[in-house]
Amino acid sequence: VACGQKKIQSQQKNAKKQAGQKKKLGQDQKTAAKAALIHTYAACRTQMPDPKTFKQHFESKQPEAPPPSELGDVQA
Repeated sequence: VACGQKKIQSQQKNAKKQAGQKKKLGQDQKTAAKAALIHTYAACRTQMPDPKTFKQHFESKQPEAPPPSELGDVQA
């Protein structure tokens, strides 16, 4: 009986530990993703992770407007 009870307690403890790690990991991924969005297009306030994506977004959404100065030498 004691071994069965220890097994149940061990499983509950492990489940609680796993749930805590999943929650922490989810928050870390959200924080990292948010930190990666470093380029902001002022007209629509869309954030992009890199200049190439920024240029593609700009060319598709604002083809008639002159490109922002930070996109001058970016290859799409």
